[in-house]
Amino acid sequence: MDLESEILKEHSKRQTVRIAQWIGADKKRYRQLMNLLLHGEPVVTQRAAWILISSYEIHPPLITPWIPELLNKMQEPDVHDALKRNVVGILQCCEIPASQLGMIATLCFEYLGDPGTPVAIRANAMTVLARIAEREPDLKRELRTSIELMLSQSEPAICSRARHIMKRLDRDNPLLRTRTARSVRKEP
Repeated sequence: MDLESEILKEHSKRQTVRIAQWIGADKKRYRQLMNLLLHGEPVVTQRAAWILISSYEIHPPLITPWIPELLNKMQEPDVHDALKRNVVGILQCCEIPASQLGMIATLCFEYLGDPGTPVAIRANAMTVLARIAEREPDLKRELRTSIELMLSQSEPAICSRARHIMKRLDRDNPLLRTRTARSVRKEP
């Protein structure tokens, strides 16, 4: 299969799943996908990002060695939001290498604090930060503060995710409570 041609042939869920299934657990095919994702034309990168998350769902361990390169790609100017959304979506549930925690936390705090970042990326970044804070408890207070600062200007999806994260933070450490999770909602 000529992967790039197949990616450009059709932009649909059916095609995305078909390509992800073709990749399966094959490291050589996965490398082809990653090379297109990291070095392809913008439309190829955008579509490959959707295949990436579908491929992750089929065979999660393949992503681990690629996390550093994906993080570097996400910091390039003009990276399509599809790449950010799908990578941050994967980071919500994949095993994050300890060596990457700092870079991931920094990126996620940037996304969380930028009102121009799409809602899905910001909501997923919040979940990733909560996961990191479980491993690095010093981040809990900073995460709580960041969430409280952005809530007055946030969309309902962000507020909903924030309530869940705040409850999780409160449950993990009652000493961090400054407001109850129930009181966190968008100001009128």
